Amino acid sequence: MRDIANAWCNCVRVFSWCSFPGASGTLASLGEHGLAVQAELARILGLATPSITWHAARDGVAEVVQVLALVCGSLAKIAFDVSVMMATELGEVSEPFTRHRGASSTMPQKRNPISCELIIAAAKMVRQHSGLMLDAMVHDFERATGPWHLEWSAIPESFALTSGALLQANFMLSGLVVHPDRMLANLGISKGLIVAEAVMMALAPLTGRQTAHDLVYAACRRAVGSGKPLLQGACGDAGRGGPARPRAPTSSH
Repeated sequence: MRDIANAWCNCVRVFSWCSFPGASGTLASLGEHGLAVQAELARILGLATPSITWHAARDGVAEVVQVLALVCGSLAKIAFDVSVMMATELGEVSEPFTRHRGASSTMPQKRNPISCELIIAAAKMVRQHSGLMLDAMVHDFERATGPWHLEWSAIPESFALTSGALLQANFMLSGLVVHPDRMLANLGISKGLIVAEAVMMALAPLTGRQTAHDLVYAACRRAVGSGKPLLQGACGDAGRGGPARPRAPTSSH
């Protein structure tokens, strides 16, 4: 999110440009004073003077919506993870509790991830607007016959949706309820298999990398097959001097 915030600061410059190009971008109606008038107007309004007419060059405006899509996409990634972690089968986190928020009209026990749902929906809509803005960049000469009308929908809606997503994310994360006991219980479901890589890397200096992999692999298969913890599977290998290596098939010819 920090990188996206920096990207936003960089693209905000688009909205600091003065747009005073005249009907076709030549300032022709002001004669030889056109550039001076434009510079003075920009000074009065506290805006930057563009180096070239930009009312038909929409890359900067399109960039703004792309960054909004990145903001929403990053928030949606967080929201998706939280929504999965809220599932009954995991139960590792919960959105902040507010009476009746997320409740079901038919199942009173439910606590739906309302903020997550809204954030994910907003991200999908802004993503579509980001593509629309890229399409709107294709103007005909200096006076577009229609592409700029796409911006009337894409830009304000993208800002409104991003604002809503940020509001929901702030509410959700500022009061997120974490259930460490469920996290610990979920880690225990694998009965130690989750640390198999660490076991292999600790064993590698003693046996070599490939042998360590084979030993731990065999121990994992034994633990899965028996339903016992990985430690017992590993101890079984140690008692037999390691896993038996299958022989390669020999040719009958």
